[in-house]
Amino acid sequence: MRKSKQETAETRERIVATAAAEFRRQGILATGLADLMSAAGLTHGGFYRHFDSKEQLVTEACAAALASTTEGLQGAAAGKPKREALRAIVARYLSVPHRDHPQAGCAFAAIGSELARADKKTRAVATESFEGLVRLLAAGFDDLAPAEAEQQAQVAAATMIGALLMSRIVSDPELSRSILRNAQAAINEL
Repeated sequence: MRKSKQETAETRERIVATAAAEFRRQGILATGLADLMSAAGLTHGGFYRHFDSKEQLVTEACAAALASTTEGLQGAAAGKPKREALRAIVARYLSVPHRDHPQAGCAFAAIGSELARADKKTRAVATESFEGLVRLLAAGFDDLAPAEAEQQAQVAAATMIGALLMSRIVSDPELSRSILRNAQAAINEL
């Protein structure tokens, strides 16, 4: 029995959402298509009905993961004055829950090293998403000229991503929390 176009679209969306979580949880290279499809509740054979290649799925899953992060950060900032919104974004990003749940968090911190070696389409999606994060952060530096606000936002974004990654790497829980706190304090002083 053939699926309707809507069912096919919903299945594709489920695969992308599952891939976005699995790639952030395990890494792109460590996530096999059979395991991914199983996690989505589907058989491996159905993959090629939806995607031409794993690379196509990687691009779409990364776009979805990065968009989800940006939407969450926008939600943290909603309705707040600009500097307060910036602090809320930084606090949400550099939080213990974000650190502890990479499958639902920022793809830059979870799979950034793999994104650096991804194909051009995936890197273009990552670049566009990073630029969006910078624009979101730059809005909080409303007391600065636009060019300077963008520079500070680039520093803040890179600091946030690096701090989150390092907080996941270190084995000492107190050091991990300290990295998050100190990065947040440094960004709030920019």
